[in-house]
Amino acid sequence: MNILEQLRTVLAAEFDIEPDLITMDAHLLDDLDIDSIDAIDILARLRDLTGKDLAAEALKEVRTVGDVVALVDAA
Repeated sequence: MNILEQLRTVLAAEFDIEPDLITMDAHLLDDLDIDSIDAIDILARLRDLTGKDLAAEALKEVRTVGDVVALVDAA
């Protein structure tokens, strides 16, 4: 399963977000109502799913789903 699909699974299950709304261009706060506290929870889930070391400090630059995917891919 690729990172986008894993992220869709997490967001749909944890935040009851319709998977079709979770696109690479979707803005976390404006489109999906994901705030910074939620983003930290998502990061922890992605760490568990991918086994990658994802720094919480990197979240400061994350604004879209695509940014999250790029963060995980770069780790």
